[in-house]
Amino acid sequence: MSVVVPFKALRPQKRFVKDVASLPYDVVSYEEAKRIAGGNPLNFLHVEKSEIDLPPDVAGHDQLIYEKAKENLNRLIRKDILFQEKKPRFYIYSQEMNGRRQYGIVGGISVAEYEAGKIKKHELTRTDKEIDRIRHVDTVNAHTGPVFITYRMLPTIDRIVEETVKGRPEYDFTADDGISHTVWVIGDEEKIAAITVEFTALNSIYIADGHHRAAAAAAVAKKRREEKPGGQSAEYENIMAVLSPHTQLKIMAYNRVVRDRYGLSEADFLSRCRERFLLSDDFYEKSPRCAHEFGMYLAGRWYKLDVRDSAYDESDPVSRLDVSILQERLLKPVLGIHDARADKKIGFVGGIRGMQELERLVDSGEFSVAFALYPPTIEQLMEVADANRVMPPKSTWFEPKLRSGIFTHLLD
Repeated sequence: MSVVVPFKALRPQKRFVKDVASLPYDVVSYEEAKRIAGGNPLNFLHVEKSEIDLPPDVAGHDQLIYEKAKENLNRLIRKDILFQEKKPRFYIYSQEMNGRRQYGIVGGISVAEYEAGKIKKHELTRTDKEIDRIRHVDTVNAHTGPVFITYRMLPTIDRIVEETVKGRPEYDFTADDGISHTVWVIGDEEKIAAITVEFTALNSIYIADGHHRAAAAAAVAKKRREEKPGGQSAEYENIMAVLSPHTQLKIMAYNRVVRDRYGLSEADFLSRCRERFLLSDDFYEKSPRCAHEFGMYLAGRWYKLDVRDSAYDESDPVSRLDVSILQERLLKPVLGIHDARADKKIGFVGGIRGMQELERLVDSGEFSVAFALYPPTIEQLMEVADANRVMPPKSTWFEPKLRSGIFTHLLD
């Protein structure tokens, strides 16, 4: 069973929601965050990425950063920009991008189930990033951004969502990037009970995005448990999440760029590619149209790489992923990239940036070659997680990104 519970969200007054809502901390650089939040003291990046309000020489994990985040959150509360619900609620959070809409139930998921492996992961976390979020959550005493969860679609939940969204929304705004965000509050006790019961039918739910947030929330809960035994009913035992059915989510590709060709000339590199793939010249489509097809941009020209037979183990949910095939068949043996997570020669470009960004990076001379991948499916993600395996680094890119600041979960 999966435990999903309502919570008393800390959230913006209606008139401030557009000014408060921000991109998550981990998809914007320091410079981008400073530009976005500059001149807008309500933008939630002042909480999520509070180093933008400190001198640039403050070190990455300096405690001042987390104290500043706490100060900025308390300022929004004190000025009545944010208020807390009096009773636990569920919420429906809808996003629309380029004509495609997705819905999610906003609620709390169980730390105990995360620890037991019932909330399944598909990627590894980095220790430094975990430490950063642990210190942020612990100091601010809140989950300031939701974990993005997917689950195998439940018809009853879909019906509740369809019925609820016919009513007047609590929030409805379009962000500067053109993505619309709409929220409905579920206060009806019967609907709250029905949602809670329906999720218990699931044996597992899956982290789509937000592995570091989830790991940090669990670490803080463990710390507080040890500091104050017997507090298992506390708010810190739940993790704020947005839960969307797998039928509504779309994964975009996470493309690769490589700085050098490992000493190979252009001709030698193409020869090595032909040994491992079926290589076609002049790939005008640029972006792959199906699995096991890759686009490659080299010296101002696009090529198509098709996987040869027996290039992967069809029975292995990880090795049959395109990111694995590219890594094992080309990046490692030909370009010398043995650890894509740590090697500085490789860069990753979210599919939202398009083929033009790959061309720009190679044409600039900063990178030598780019690879466009076909994205994995949600079903593949769940297969990997069900097998207790992890996907290669930078395998999935989800759009649209959940905004921070619309919901905050206080831990007491």
